[in-house]
Amino acid sequence: MFFVCTHNAARSQMGEALLRRHADDRFEISSAGFHPTAVHPLTHRALSEVGIDSAALRAKPATEFLGKARLKYAIIVCGDEEPNCPRIFPFTLHTLHWPFDDPTKAEGAPEARLQEFRRVRDEIDAQIRTWLRDLDSEP
Repeated sequence: MFFVCTHNAARSQMGEALLRRHADDRFEISSAGFHPTAVHPLTHRALSEVGIDSAALRAKPATEFLGKARLKYAIIVCGDEEPNCPRIFPFTLHTLHWPFDDPTKAEGAPEARLQEFRRVRDEIDAQIRTWLRDLDSEP
């Protein structure tokens, strides 16, 4: 299980952390970016607000994983309008597209920016829960 986006700073990190919480040891879970930067401080804050310790999260390049292991799922979380957003991820059986707004692009006062991280975190959390329920109901 692999979450992919451009910078591996917010959405894919949230996906990794939230799926770990909900799926326990059901999957081997990681995340990466095609142009990784660093985990955004508000990503850490948004996750800590829901009781997730994100200290071990780090931004990783997708090349760290390419061709190293065959993955069942790659979940691309960047939006279609982002020019560096991948459309496919090689060496996976299933590529899922879950486009979410990039909270690192939020502008305004600090509280408004944090609110955007919370909103995206909650959307990712809801998508993960729905997907896990759907997987569990498959024959």
